[in-house]
Amino acid sequence: MLRSARPSRPRIAALPEPAQWALLLALSAVGVVLLELVHLPAALLLGPMAGGIVLAAGEARVRVPLLPFHLAQGIIGCMIAGSLTTDILGRIAADWPLFIGAVCSVLAASTALGWLLASLRVLPGTTAIWGVSPGAATAVVLMAEAFGADFRLVAFMQYLRVVFVAVAASVIARIWMVEGAGQALSTGWFPPLEPGALLATVAVAVAGVAIARRLRIPAGPLLVPMFAAAVLADLGWLTIDLPPWLLALSYLLVGWSIGLRFTRPILLHAGRALPSVAASTIALIAICGGFAALLVVFAGIDPLTAYLATSPGGADSVAIIAASSHVDLSFVMALQMARFLIVLFAGPGIARLLARRFERSGALPGKPAERR
Repeated sequence: MLRSARPSRPRIAALPEPAQWALLLALSAVGVVLLELVHLPAALLLGPMAGGIVLAAGEARVRVPLLPFHLAQGIIGCMIAGSLTTDILGRIAADWPLFIGAVCSVLAASTALGWLLASLRVLPGTTAIWGVSPGAATAVVLMAEAFGADFRLVAFMQYLRVVFVAVAASVIARIWMVEGAGQALSTGWFPPLEPGALLATVAVAVAGVAIARRLRIPAGPLLVPMFAAAVLADLGWLTIDLPPWLLALSYLLVGWSIGLRFTRPILLHAGRALPSVAASTIALIAICGGFAALLVVFAGIDPLTAYLATSPGGADSVAIIAASSHVDLSFVMALQMARFLIVLFAGPGIARLLARRFERSGALPGKPAERR
């Protein structure tokens, strides 16, 4: 007798969940070791991210729960806060044309690319506009869904860009890295600690995450602890103390969370648009690199700081790479946060404006699908 044909399941999907977690950990460890061998910054982020992508493409069922992911972002926010002081506000105020010009240039470039993708009918309607929006990936995906775009394609474009930016920024950091950079975690995994300072720092991270989750602040698990820790440290009420093993665990969770979002359905759904999406992502990274060159020439910013500051998201992965290199972390995060806020508030208006223009011209591709 002939057996009825059944769709074969990927081998990874057939494994029990404990085995999937073990495989994810093994792939992440291999990725970290390989990246460390070439001295690539943020190997502790990129290795787990690569392992997550492999498992997600194989339809693995494991996912990083939202709370640990948010807590990891909170820890990274406190790490960033160690490089932020209230002086940064004065710096932004003094150089506000520089910050506004840099942010608006990146936003204009991404909007133009989105318009081109939609005009050429590569992607439907405002999906292209949301998909190339720089920074605030999770917030952009949520807003895109609320405004009728195809959130699956938007998610694919956003997280593909995060991966591309992380890899490109790490490679460029490796090229420009001065001797001794990128060795933040090589001084020992378990250095002497002040238990009180560590507990206070973790408490700020946990409290900030709780507030962000309660108020549903976009990117709040990263931003609220970051600002809270920066203010408390500047007032002398907090000594930020984060051991390398805790930062490594946070990088691991962030990398897994990003990688595991590249699920098989998203990859299959976006397969036909992949060449155009990848080309637009690379083009946006290259354009931002051009803006970085202008900062180097006209503002005297060092090349690596300028490149990381203008990189089109995400803020957490850029922060990890910046922290692993000898750059002006406060400038990088100031520009990243400024762009995040502008995207957050201006994004819906830009998408609606372009949608109306497409509608009036009768060239709104995929409009019926977006209204379903």
